[in-house]
Order: sequence, then C-alpha cells, then structure tokens
Amino acid sequence: MTVTATAGGTPGNAPAPISMIERMTVILDAFDSQTPNLSLLDLAERTGLPRSTLHRILDQMIRLRWLTHSTGSYRLGLRTLELGGRAAGHSEIRDVVTPLLHELCRRTGLAGHLAVLDGREVVFLDKAGGRCAAQLPTGLGVRLPAHTTAVGKAILATLDPGLVDSAYRGPLPLSTPRTLRTAADLRHELARIRQRDGLALDNEETLSGIRCVAAPLRGGGPATAALSVCGNHQAVDFRELAPLVRDLAGEAQRALFSRLQQRRVG
Repeated sequence: MTVTATAGGTPGNAPAPISMIERMTVILDAFDSQTPNLSLLDLAERTGLPRSTLHRILDQMIRLRWLTHSTGSYRLGLRTLELGGRAAGHSEIRDVVTPLLHELCRRTGLAGHLAVLDGREVVFLDKAGGRCAAQLPTGLGVRLPAHTTAVGKAILATLDPGLVDSAYRGPLPLSTPRTLRTAADLRHELARIRQRDGLALDNEETLSGIRCVAAPLRGGGPATAALSVCGNHQAVDFRELAPLVRDLAGEAQRALFSRLQQRRVG
C-alpha cells in the first residue's frame, strides 16, 4: 500500500510515527508492486519522515537486510522475503508436499527433499526415500548453503536478481570441487535455471557423487519452497527426471493454493 504525505509532512491524517517499529513499518509500507524501487526523496514524501532521520533508519534496515540499496534507490531486502516464506506455514507446506514426494521417490527409487530459503542457506523441512536417502547427511532442520544445492538455486532463481546480487558478492564457500565459486558464476547459473522454467541441477556441488534435480513451489511471486530428487550421479538423468519434478512441483503448488483458499473461505 502506498502512503502519501500531507503538506504538514505526515502520511495522510495519521499522526507522525514515533517509535522505531512504527517508523520501520511506515518505510516498509511505502513499497508496493508498482514501485519496488524508491529514492530517498520518494521515501521521505511517502512516509513524512525527515530526511536526516530517514537516512539513519534506512542505513540500519540495510544492515539488518530489511532493505537493499543500489544506484540511488532502495528496495525490499531478503529478510522480508524470508518472513513471507515462513508466513506461508512450513508445517502446512510439509503436510501438502510430503505424500507427493514419497510417491515420486517410490517410483524413481531416489531420495527426495523439501526445503525453504533462510538467508544464504536452505533449511530442509522433509526428506523421503529408502536406503538412498539414508546415505545423505540431510534431514529435518539441516542447513546447507543455498548456492550449492538444487533446491536453493531453484528458489534463488525466483527472486529479484538485485536481491541475490546484494546477498552474494565475491568468492563463495566451496563444498566440493564442482561448487560455484563466485557471485558471477551463481548469477549465470540462475539465468540458466530461469530459461529452464525454474528447474535446477546440483551436479555434485554439495556432495561428491550426488546429483539432484529441483523445482520451486511458486505462484506469481518468489517461491515459498522447493523440492528435489537426489541420488548417485550415475542414476540421476536430468532430462528424464526434469518433467517428473516439474509436474510434482506444479501439483504441490496447486494443492497448497487450494488448501489456503479453503482456509480463507472457512
């Protein structure tokens, strides 16, 4: 929602925000889908806050990842997206996706994962599969660098590229010799994933000998989660598995959307 300032300098007829929480809320509310980038002047006009005060708060919000700043404008940061994913309800996502993931693992004989993004890491919400899954050091609550995993790259590819650029700069931590090494490598890989309609590949980038194929769960905006199938690199054929994973992600997203709609109606 856009907040407009009156001649007196306060938004609409509302009193000027006093507490830091109120001021942060007014700043975040100034952004909307039509104006994702705002200058300092734009924010001052929309919030009614003095520029000196506003600039000080913006610096703190950038440091805490509520906002990001580049080329003279501000935009929402990664922390706002992370909270949006959490608001979708991790347990609800798991309830919807788990049965579908188990069925795919039964059909393929591979391990399956469901994960969400948290900063520069992915957090695993579920794991499926038999003996193959037991060999992988993953499970509920386990964290891995997002840039090394198929699920992480699938989610990152749905974010605004500017947000990803602000979070990843310089050399990246290596897990295996095949891990993406630089922010530029990651940028190019995410572009390729977007060209493949969101399908991502972990080609022994997290664990040597293990490949994964992932797809995001998304509606019109950033993905709330991603799912993948993983196994020995000789058993994972991207061209064969990609349609299955893509279809599963689509089915899971439709089921999740249907449940949310039912809850709203109820």
